[in-house]
Formats: sequence, structure tokens, C-alpha cells
Amino acid sequence: MEDPRTKDWPLMSSPFPTLAICLSYVYIVKVLGPKIMENRKPFQLQNTLIVYNFIQVIFSAWLFYEISISGWLTGHYNFRCQPVDYSNHPKTLRMVHACWWYYFSKFTEFLDTIFFVMRKKTSQVTTLHVIHHGCMPMSVWFGVKFTPVIC
Repeated sequence: MEDPRTKDWPLMSSPFPTLAICLSYVYIVKVLGPKIMENRKPFQLQNTLIVYNFIQVIFSAWLFYEISISGWLTGHYNFRCQPVDYSNHPKTLRMVHACWWYYFSKFTEFLDTIFFVMRKKTSQVTTLHVIHHGCMPMSVWFGVKFTPVIC
């Protein structure tokens, strides 16, 4: 049964938008991107990568803080098996929001691979890498859709 707190949030009404984005990602990094870059020089993205990585680090630190303060380090949650908290307790709602932002971050991580393609670092665009990044948003979508407080 879906969690009513997230059903109207962006990309949460159906799995199909997330699936379409993930399939588009795979097509772009495995087919379209390499074809576009075939006769081009690699992009020099040092400054872009510095900014991108800085933003990712800040975002990850903020997300760690949100997840910690909304329960894991305050005793609201523990590492033992416990029922899903479907309440509207402020800490629970904060955790639900943090889980959605974690889901969103899986899309921003697509840029890792796109930057590899643009820099012609094709040895880093492995099947494992693409499968991992291509599947993560879909698997996290299910967590946010049905059990967002334990994502």
C-alpha cells in the first residue's frame, strides 16, 4: 500500500516517469552520447567537475544531517527491525522528505556518467556502472513510495 504522504510529490504518482528517465539515461550514455562524441575532442570539464563535486558533497552532508537529526542519531529510529512509521510526527515527516531528496539525488548522479562520456573516459562507463546508476532511482522510488522512513 502506497504511503499517502508522498503520493502527490514530484515523480511519485507512478513508476513510469522514473523508468523513462532511467531508460533515457542508459540510451544517452551507451548510444547517443558516444555517437555524438565520436568525432569530437574530449571536453575539458575541470572547473565544471570541481563545482559539481562540491555541490554533491554539500548536498550529501546536508542529507546525512537531515537523516541523522530526524531520527537515526536521536533515538527515533534504530537498526533493529521495527514497523514503518506512517505517522505525521515532525521527525517522521522530516525523514520522509529526506528520503525523497535521496531519491532525487540518484538523478543528479547521472551526471557522473555523462561527464565521463563528454570527456571520452569510456573505460569508466562500465556495464556495472551503468546498471548501478540506471537501477538506483527505480529501487529508491519503491522505498519512497511505500516505506519512505526507512530508505
